[in-house]
Amino acid sequence: MPCQLWPYTTPGITDDLFEGLPGIPMTKREVRLLILSQLRLKKDAVFWDIGAGTGTISVEVGLLCPEGRIVAVERDEEVAALIRRNCDRFEVGNIQVIEGNAPECLEALADSPDCVCIEGGRSVREILTAVWPRLRSPGRVVAIASNLEGLYAISESFSALQARNIEVVQSAVNRLEKRGIHQTFAAADPLFVLSAEKLS
Repeated sequence: MPCQLWPYTTPGITDDLFEGLPGIPMTKREVRLLILSQLRLKKDAVFWDIGAGTGTISVEVGLLCPEGRIVAVERDEEVAALIRRNCDRFEVGNIQVIEGNAPECLEALADSPDCVCIEGGRSVREILTAVWPRLRSPGRVVAIASNLEGLYAISESFSALQARNIEVVQSAVNRLEKRGIHQTFAAADPLFVLSAEKLS
């Protein structure tokens, strides 16, 4: 549902509307749109955002799924507080922020998710292994990798879990920026977006 800060029904909130912290990466709008399309959300989805960072994905899902239940998992206390502030900025009330290390903190979550987003992390194999039995069927997982090692780890984990309909997309986003008197295109860091389904 629209809010005062973003009074639109379309996703793709501009990055500058979110509060950030130095050194904490923000999922850029264009990549966010790709992730949201891969999640295939329903209005009442139960969604886990693991490694939520600034909370951009959680906020977008909260607005898109007004009847949904969103859990944003973040291990850093200061960053978790940032997610809460961003939820307040966008008047989103259906997001629960969990401070803790994944996958250990996932055991305490009550609801089984319909879809999960894993936004990086060193423990991606362990997180996927812990998430998969909890994921409803049919259910979807979208995982983000910023390097080849992460890409291989997620791909191998999907294979070991017998995931179905695996897709891999590499984002390539260029934005027009003004540098001095010239305008030039600046490339955003490319990311691998992997998605898979649990069908049984």
